[in-house]
Amino acid sequence: MTEPHDLLTLSKIELRELVMAWGEPGYRAAQLDRWLYQELATDFGAMTDLPRALRAQLRERAYVGALTQVAETVSADGLTRKALLQLNDQHTIETVLMLYLDAAGGEAALPTPLPERRTVCVSTQVGCPIGCPFCATGQAGYVRNLTSGEIVAQVLHFARAVRPAALTNVVVMGMGEPFMKFAVTWQALETLCDPARFALGARRITVSTAGEIPGIEQMMREPLQINLAISLHAPDDALRDQLVPLNRKYPLRDLLRAVKAYTAETRRRVTFEYALMDGVNDAPDQARALAQLLRGMLCHVNLIPLNPTRASPYGRASPERVAQFESILRAANIPTTLRVEKGIAIAAGCGQLRSSQRMGNELSRSH
Repeated sequence: MTEPHDLLTLSKIELRELVMAWGEPGYRAAQLDRWLYQELATDFGAMTDLPRALRAQLRERAYVGALTQVAETVSADGLTRKALLQLNDQHTIETVLMLYLDAAGGEAALPTPLPERRTVCVSTQVGCPIGCPFCATGQAGYVRNLTSGEIVAQVLHFARAVRPAALTNVVVMGMGEPFMKFAVTWQALETLCDPARFALGARRITVSTAGEIPGIEQMMREPLQINLAISLHAPDDALRDQLVPLNRKYPLRDLLRAVKAYTAETRRRVTFEYALMDGVNDAPDQARALAQLLRGMLCHVNLIPLNPTRASPYGRASPERVAQFESILRAANIPTTLRVEKGIAIAAGCGQLRSSQRMGNELSRSH
């Protein structure tokens, strides 16, 4: 007997072929899509406009890949929620909900006016093979890639949590390198953007890569206008080799050449993420070097004071160094923003909740 199908991993064509192979008309797939991605149903019994015979077939031969929440941390203001979600094989991943409300929303007044946003940050791998030493995910090692359904399921998890409101944005910036399995990540994003499925606008999705050049080149050829972010963190190869080991395979010269080709082809601005670490990459000379590196590019720099981890020697840059770094970039006409901090009090950096949960489990087993 074949393994049950996770419906969230199936493309529209695959889902239609499946129901037709079961002797049902093709339009049943569209009904299923509505239940899965708009009604956010996980129980086939709730899908009342499907024939009983089909619902029985679904219960026997398929499932909806909902994830089990095993832990959650919530910020004091309630605007950031990090969930530790368990997969079918018992491995865990992290997903974060971030709420950004303007003053009119009544729940939080941010320093600058922002439209109301409900953003989910999703993971693409269990662990991460890149091994960035300042990142809890990289410190914990790599286990496996997620399926496209497991990526989508993270979004649906928090879509259920915010009802009756709707999610407004998705960022693929959680655990893992999303372009190591480009086809899997992209199938998940196509599902989220499909008007007949989750119907999220492509420009409301951002994918962050540590610098997988083949993925950047492939994304350049895709029709979906999804945003691209690059985890940069250093203005030179020597330091980036240390902070982002993937740089040894794809050094800055090659990476920036690929990014320039991407912006020339798509006319879309690229965001460079730069985590500021105390005494490591936050010096004025490094800010000037970064400005020189990015001069003339269609880009934007997102400065992020490091969210430190227990096992890492890297510390958070001081507010004074952060302000100075930002000022130097702005003076060089590099578009720059300082990321609105979300979740530092609840260790919302990638891999931190998963790491603390594993430490707790190990401690409990040792007593």
